[in-house]
Amino acid sequence: MNYSKRDAKAYSRQHMKGIWAAAITPFAPDMSIDEAGFRSNMQHWTRDLGIEGLFICGKQGEFFSMSLDERKRTFDIGVDEARKGKFQTIMSCSDQNMDTVIELARHAERAGADYIVVHAPILHFSKAQDDTVYEYYRYISEQVNIGIALWSHPDSGYLLSPQLCARIAELPGIVAIKYSVPREMYVELTRLAGDKIIVSTASEEEWFDNIVELDWKLYLCSNPPYLMQTPVDRRMHDYTQLAFKGDIKQARAIRDSLNPVREAIRRTWPHEKPHAHAKYWQDLLGQVGGPVRRPLLQLTEAEKAATKAAFDACGLKLAPNLKSSAA
Repeated sequence: MNYSKRDAKAYSRQHMKGIWAAAITPFAPDMSIDEAGFRSNMQHWTRDLGIEGLFICGKQGEFFSMSLDERKRTFDIGVDEARKGKFQTIMSCSDQNMDTVIELARHAERAGADYIVVHAPILHFSKAQDDTVYEYYRYISEQVNIGIALWSHPDSGYLLSPQLCARIAELPGIVAIKYSVPREMYVELTRLAGDKIIVSTASEEEWFDNIVELDWKLYLCSNPPYLMQTPVDRRMHDYTQLAFKGDIKQARAIRDSLNPVREAIRRTWPHEKPHAHAKYWQDLLGQVGGPVRRPLLQLTEAEKAATKAAFDACGLKLAPNLKSSAA
């Protein structure tokens, strides 16, 4: 790590900026981790697409289907590539077992990750969870030195209120939040504690407005940064940089030009199969997608055909030397 626990908040505010993406973990036909493919994807995302940080082994990365050793291995690969490619990493240590969370967090710290993220826990039979969740993050922050990002999402069965997030933001080492909530909630948290915690959300469709209206500097994070861009068509990167510079009119025009791509993804995405759909879209882009692991479902041939037709018509510009593994 390049900072002490005491300096984690200040360090993150200076360095945790730009577009970060949630990395999908590619698997080989035998369902082992495709390490070469994973490295190739990370190099492409950060070198060719301008992505500045990667969220490793989260829900997009199918951590729930992976062993503890496999999760640690993805951390090691991510840090190794980050050192060579000069991008930043945030490692998902989310788990229902606290010992696993701490073990993964300490591994990330030893490996040289920049930050970790920990999803709010699923709390069975709970109606009033604020004190439980506060104590959960307080304990984690005591056990590790690495900067911690919170993550609140409906998958937990509840959402962290802006007031609870602001309370947790006072803890040492808490640096950011991926706040997957209705917009009015993250607007309120930005107002309450934007000086204590970096607030972000995973919605690309809201990203432009959040730069312009909330002065956000960090996109944390999902897969559109590498599903909606190619080496010769970096419109998300371009509208982001223009918005950062205050060229709002041009940034908005470029943002709006991506609507056909957004619609193509939305229209062909089987809601029971988000991982398989994203991986197939990666294959169409010439990235390494491949199969999903159980319990997730693979796309049918009909779903692939519909996705391929929408992909071909959406207007993404492809590099001349693209070799789609799904062609």
